[in-house]
Amino acid sequence: MKGEKIMVKEILLLGNTQLYEISKEVQKGENLTELIQNLRDTLLDYRKKYHTGRAIAAPQIGVKKRVIYFYTDKEIVFINPILTFSNNEKMEILDDCMSFPNLLVKVMRYKKCTITYMTPEWKQQKMELEGDLSELLQHEYDHLDGILATMKAIDNKSFYFKK
Repeated sequence: MKGEKIMVKEILLLGNTQLYEISKEVQKGENLTELIQNLRDTLLDYRKKYHTGRAIAAPQIGVKKRVIYFYTDKEIVFINPILTFSNNEKMEILDDCMSFPNLLVKVMRYKKCTITYMTPEWKQQKMELEGDLSELLQHEYDHLDGILATMKAIDNKSFYFKK
């Protein structure tokens, strides 16, 4: 937006102990305006540099709040999300992460998930996702619990460098 200050934050990288901490729930009435702008600007900056990136979790910029910023065809902010799975059907994928931009990790993720969350206006929403969007939300949700894709690798041969 014109005249709006860009607020790009440093993305914490693999090995930073803050990435392994569990985030706290957002309390109703907390002002998240700056955090949401930080997440948006940081994601868009990352996209410019790496030509990839669809979502970012607050812990990746050092904020221990249960907030995920998601930008595919539209912007969605998930506050205090809860993931559930309707079945055990999984898929094997190569997972990447802004916290380790040159590494891919082979992991198993659920094919479908349901996410229940609060919006910035504090309205409860529910969304069902499948395929790559399900995988993406599971990845970001893990960040809220201090879990990285490297910790979910299928085996010790599941790591690949990006070219």
